[in-house]
Amino acid sequence: MTLPTTRLGRTGLTISRLTLGTMTFGLQCDESTSFRILDAAAEGGITLLDTADVYPLGGTLDIVGRTEEIVGRWLKGKRSRYLVATKGTGAMGPAPWDKGNSRKHLLDAIDASLRRLGTDYVDLFQLHHDDHDTPLEETMEALDTIVKSGRARYVGASNLLAWRIATALGRSDARGLTRLVSLQPRYSLLFREMERELLPLALAEGLAVLPYNPLAGGMLTGKHKLAQPPAEGRFTIGTSGSMYQQRYWHEREFRTIEQIRGLAAEAGQSIISVAIAWVLAHPAITSAIVGASRPEQLKDSLAGATLKLDPSLKAKLDELTAEYRHGDAIR
Repeated sequence: MTLPTTRLGRTGLTISRLTLGTMTFGLQCDESTSFRILDAAAEGGITLLDTADVYPLGGTLDIVGRTEEIVGRWLKGKRSRYLVATKGTGAMGPAPWDKGNSRKHLLDAIDASLRRLGTDYVDLFQLHHDDHDTPLEETMEALDTIVKSGRARYVGASNLLAWRIATALGRSDARGLTRLVSLQPRYSLLFREMERELLPLALAEGLAVLPYNPLAGGMLTGKHKLAQPPAEGRFTIGTSGSMYQQRYWHEREFRTIEQIRGLAAEAGQSIISVAIAWVLAHPAITSAIVGASRPEQLKDSLAGATLKLDPSLKAKLDELTAEYRHGDAIR
């Protein structure tokens, strides 16, 4: 299968309109299942794999890095056929310098990620979170070193507010340092706050946007019921289960999902495909990060990448979820 492709922001790099997120590998999914998911993604035309040094999310320090190791073993013998993105910032050990965006930690983090991935470079290295204890100048100089040393082709950032991204770009431009080329925010029909400042900034600066949680952690599959305990998975596993419940497990969200499901059914589409297509319809969005705990779950997400929403359906979805654009919808 051939997915639509696009450029990574203003760079010359071409990527698929869907990216495979690997956060479930090594905790929710064993290695065999992870390999089958990777195979299904590759067969579906996904060329960009996104991971992070702290994955599997929801684990403890004794298993951080396991996801990168799984991805690295799958890539053996076929590294040149895929693009690899990873992230640093999170805690990788007990020492205070084992986390954050200091020069020391970021250089340690990229080296450790490369060892786990079994490669001598990644295509995209991203700040996983902000770090207000480290001057942005130091962070951007570290990213510049990583690119100029050949350990990463491009650099980006995840979970940073718009004003911090703008400041980072200004620091880089003023000092002639390598620029951020991409952003990775949370974005879906149930979380639209990024439309207010971050996405306009991305359009103005030519930044690629690779949103995670386009299905709201699986809520927009329609499989969950408010009156029933969460099924085993994203909402129950490890330390991340409570975070996901806090984000999405609310009566308002369930009401909205049922309305979205109805609109999708009227259009003859699955709610998953419609949710993915809606995210990709925003002009700032480059590639949506989709995950899975079983390979067959990718089918509807792949279909969403080629689905063109009818303008009337898009307008109804926009109106239905308008309240999720505002700060009081943030969880």
